[in-house]
Amino acid sequence: MQALIADAFSEEHLGALHALGLDVDYAPTVSAAELLQKAAQTQILIVRSKAVQRPVIESAKMLGLIVRAGAGVNTIDIDAASERGVFVANCPGQNAIAVAELTMGHLLCLDRRIPDQVMALHAGRWNKKEYSKAKGLFGRTLGVIGLGAIGLAVVARARAFGMNVAVWSRSLTAERARALGVTRADSIESLCEQADAVTVHLAYTPQTKHAIGAAAFGRMKPGALFINASRAEIVDTEALQKALSEKHLRVGLDVFDHEPEKGEASFSDPLLAHKTVYGTHHVGASTEQAQAAIADETVRIVAAYVQSGDVPNCVNVLPAARTPAAAELIVRHFDCVGVLAEVLGSVRRHHINVEAMHNTIFAGAKAACARIRLATRPSAELLAEIRSRPEMIHVDVIDLPPMP
Repeated sequence: MQALIADAFSEEHLGALHALGLDVDYAPTVSAAELLQKAAQTQILIVRSKAVQRPVIESAKMLGLIVRAGAGVNTIDIDAASERGVFVANCPGQNAIAVAELTMGHLLCLDRRIPDQVMALHAGRWNKKEYSKAKGLFGRTLGVIGLGAIGLAVVARARAFGMNVAVWSRSLTAERARALGVTRADSIESLCEQADAVTVHLAYTPQTKHAIGAAAFGRMKPGALFINASRAEIVDTEALQKALSEKHLRVGLDVFDHEPEKGEASFSDPLLAHKTVYGTHHVGASTEQAQAAIADETVRIVAAYVQSGDVPNCVNVLPAARTPAAAELIVRHFDCVGVLAEVLGSVRRHHINVEAMHNTIFAGAKAACARIRLATRPSAELLAEIRSRPEMIHVDVIDLPPMP
């Protein structure tokens, strides 16, 4: 089985992939154009930041699994993968500590102007009077938008700094907020109004695009600190530009619109024209610890797929409760050659689509039980046809609740 790694990957873990019997092509510098050709014969594609778009997926006829060696999957065309039956998996939570650490670094830099001080000293300037002006973080309120693994890691570190923490998350209940020792905000806007500093840790989806816009920035305190180490698309850049001038925000960004495809390139962004904007190079997850953890999880996903066909952390397969199945056909049968082929042949002749199927073999391999989810309830005629076969022990059907 061929595996293509199209981004930088822990080379210590390449051996673990080879040990699975894979033919591994490690091509971390492959361009987007080259990926189209290189992925054509691969069955497993592993990427970190490389975009995997529809043309790549449609041209890779043998492709069965795409692993995003990271958390977000917005760089992968999930719809195209789903249409072609290609599994997409990610490695959630493995980079949480690294991103949280960078977030706290941005907080400190924004408050104490550490980058400015370093540049002044390198330029031979001493200005203690100016750089003594800092509010400090202790006792101030940090607003955290999003409470996934990264948001939780930021909350823990902010509380260790002695900060008050307010959180907005769709899933946060009042009971959980009390258990975490945080204040629950009813909306992003109300959180921005009460916070001295705001940090964004949302996953990027069509619903979160520009979730932080004019309404949120308009409620921020003058001189507030703002950090985005999630995805650039979550923030309305034009609204941020306006808030920089009108609210005199101090901003730390690890993500930008139109980032270069390659690791080294010339780069400019209008936001960086503001002296109060500090930027890092989309390196939130780029620590050795985080990359080792992500590589461990990637190997675990690939091993499960190769050895059993299971795909941990799969993001594009409907759970059984959400498939459009109307009924489940339960067939207890003798474990003989062709039994299920005959059952499925009958189902096909009655023009019923199979939505899911699982066959369990009992100890001794004499009997098995197949549970087959069907798009419509089988007719009495179909049930009688299946029951008439000598290999059948018992055949039953149950109605399923409508898909939520």
